[in-house]
Amino acid sequence: MTDQPFQQQPGEPSIPPPNYLVWAILSTILCCIPFGIISIIYAAQVNSKWQAGDITGAIASSKNAKIWAWVAFGTGLAVALIWTILLAFGVIAGIGLEALDSLDL
Repeated sequence: MTDQPFQQQPGEPSIPPPNYLVWAILSTILCCIPFGIISIIYAAQVNSKWQAGDITGAIASSKNAKIWAWVAFGTGLAVALIWTILLAFGVIAGIGLEALDSLDL
């Protein structure tokens, strides 16, 4: 092994890719815990891979963190939408039952 620090190759970006850690944490807390945790794991890998010289791995982890944060957000949004629709149907059904009770058939 060499004791030389990682040397930036010409043509490679000098700024690490975004890690999306804040977005991963927010999507975990507010939307969907399982998919958000996957996003956090990928987000945590970005900077360590970048510092180790694995630029391709850092970019891949960044993309995966973003994708899983979107999946967590979309899942949370879909669950909230379905819950709202079911709640609306429940209210409508309750109103309908009250109307039937007042008819004295």
